[in-house]
Parts: sequence; C-alpha cells; structure tokens
Amino acid sequence: MDSLRSLKLGEVASIETGKLDSNAATKNGKYPFFTCSPETLKTDTYSFDTKAVLLAGNNAAGIFPIKYYEGKFDAYQRTYVIRSLDENQLLTRYLFYALNIQLEYFRGVSTGVTTKFLTLSILNDLRINIPSFDFQGKAVSLLSPIDDLLELNLKFIKVWEEISERIYNEWFVHFKFPEYKNAELIQTPNGLSPKGWMRRKISDFVRTSRGKSYRTSNLVEENGIPFITLKCVNRGGGFRIEGLKQFSGEYEEEETLGVGDVFLALTDMTQERRVVGRVGRVPDIGVKKFVYSMDLLKLVPLNEYDREFFYGLCRYSSMPSRLKEYANGVNVLHLSQKHVNEYEFCLPPESLRKEYSEIVLPMYNQIDILMRKNMLLGELKELTLPKVISGDLDVSGLDIDVLSE
Repeated sequence: MDSLRSLKLGEVASIETGKLDSNAATKNGKYPFFTCSPETLKTDTYSFDTKAVLLAGNNAAGIFPIKYYEGKFDAYQRTYVIRSLDENQLLTRYLFYALNIQLEYFRGVSTGVTTKFLTLSILNDLRINIPSFDFQGKAVSLLSPIDDLLELNLKFIKVWEEISERIYNEWFVHFKFPEYKNAELIQTPNGLSPKGWMRRKISDFVRTSRGKSYRTSNLVEENGIPFITLKCVNRGGGFRIEGLKQFSGEYEEEETLGVGDVFLALTDMTQERRVVGRVGRVPDIGVKKFVYSMDLLKLVPLNEYDREFFYGLCRYSSMPSRLKEYANGVNVLHLSQKHVNEYEFCLPPESLRKEYSEIVLPMYNQIDILMRKNMLLGELKELTLPKVISGDLDVSGLDIDVLSE
C-alpha cells in the first residue's frame, strides 16, 4: 500500500446526528430513514442530500449498524451522519469501508451498561489511516460492486414480498378474490365478510410452541447449529438473516424449526426496535434444521397447505398490531402464548387458502434464492474488506477502472 497518513476522524470528516425521533418512520415514506436499527426505515421528510456514512450511536449489545447512502434521507437523533470534509482528499465511500473494520473496536470502547453508546469524543479521536487518493478509488471500485449487488438483491426481495402482500390484501382484506363477484357479503359483529367465512381461533388450525431457553455460553462462533433469535425478525416482519446465530448444546425436537416454518416474536428487543407480534418465515439457505429462542413462538398449521396462508395472516393482516395491544411491560413488552392461540380471524374456504399458497410459494422460493446469494456475498465481503483496507491485499497495482464519484 502507498504511504499512509494517520489522522483523527474529526480532522477529516464532519460528524453530526439526525434530529428525528424514532416514531417519525412511515411505512410508505418517500425517503430512507436511518435509525439505530439494522433495517433502513422510511419517512416523508429529508434533512440531508449528500453522500454519507450512517453509524448507529447506540445498541444494546454494542453492535453498531453502519451504512452508506447517497441522496436525500433523514436520520434518527442518535444516528451519526459522517461525511468527508474534502472529497478530493478522502472519499466518503472509502471512509465507510475504513469505519467498517473499526466496529469491533467501537464495541470495546463504547460506554453504558444495559445499552452501549458511541460518544462524539470516541468518534472524533478515532485515528484513520488514509492512503493515496488513487488507492482509495481502486479500493472503492473493488468493494462497492459487492454492496451494490447486496442492495439490489434486497430490493428484489422487497418486490416479491410486496407482491405477496398485495395479493393477500386483495383477497382476504378487500375480498376481491377469484370469483368474488359471485360471493355475497354479509354484515357480522366484526364487519362485512363473505358469506360462509367463519370466525375461528388460531388454536383451531395451528399448533404453537415456544423455543429453547439458552445461556450466552450456548452461542458459539462456529460448528454450532443455526440459532434463530429475536434479531432474526425484521421490524416490519420477515426474516433477517444477519440476526442468525449458532447454538451449541442440547435441545429437544420441538425446539427446532425447518424451512418454511413460521415463528412469531413474543418479546421486544428495545424501544427503538419493536418486533413483538411480528413474524418471520424460515428461508431455505441450505440448512434443514434450526434451533429457536424461547422469545419466539413456532406456528405449525394442522394442514400443510395452510402454511403460506397463515404466514400471510400473521404478517400482512391487522393481527400484529392487535396482538401488540395485549403485550405487557414498560421498557420491554411481553406477549403470552395464550393471546396468540385465542386470536380470532375470518377463515376463508379451504380451496381459496390452497390457491393463495400455490401462488405465493414460488415467490418465497425466489426470496430464498436471493437470501442465499446475499449470504455468499456477505462472506466474500467479510473476507475481502479487511484485507483491502489494511493493505494485506494491495490494490494499488491492479489494472482496475476507478468508479467515478
């Protein structure tokens, strides 16, 4: 690597936080909203229109999500917005990669007990090794296509999820299912519903069971069985593969999940990341069996063909928000298994449930394929990025096109 300059981050970058509260998020907002959550949310306003590194300022475990974005966006009041003071000397996107390899250091120096905080002084005093501008450009040109492909796959995943949600809403919320014009809507104590659709409880059609009680010592870095925790539940529902851990220890068969199984969060992680009542679906990532946490509830339909329908019910209907009303607690909310079992819904005919499942299952299969690709890309990035930034993999002599900023 070329000769390096070692400078404090505060000397080469501007560091500020956003101004918004976490409740500023809106489901269909126009602009990205960066919070301390691993997921990027949406909002209707923007306060920034720039290239920036977005770094979470607090996290319960000291694992601070970091992202790069160009364009209009807004940020949470505890999320740092970091920008190069001079793009002709230090590329903000290179700074993003340079800060990526500091995340373990941040975890060690962060303050706090129950929640870890990154202070402004920690960031200002962090020393950054800055190589030549040419080296930065080549490093970015080598690393950024991996991030771009990861982001593209996530967008396709979102598209498939939105399509399945729209079909669910059209059929089972707005009652515009196939042949709906021949159906008769009747008034019930719970509102209009098609004639013949009856109110039923979850327990009438689904078996529920809680997962494994575990200790921190049961979580290992390698050679364990995949372990699904609350961190695998996206804030809006769905599976978050980055939250997957590994478990070592004894477990019962009923404490395992398989591909396609549905699980529901009985507990919240933090006030900033409410997931209680939200569900995920176990993707096909080349593993057949997963252990799951006692903070999660497995939902197994009595009929195999009902699995996709009940996933749609638990994810896309009003069920998550209604279940959340039964959760107790102040800082952390807890939902009982009993309330899930007793939840009532309007049951469509078997033929319609089967038809819905047959339509959306191929979409979930496509999502699984994209998740597997992102797992491999993530492993490639994890191997490549530290070597490039540290200079162990010297890109200065590579004949590589430098991406224009």
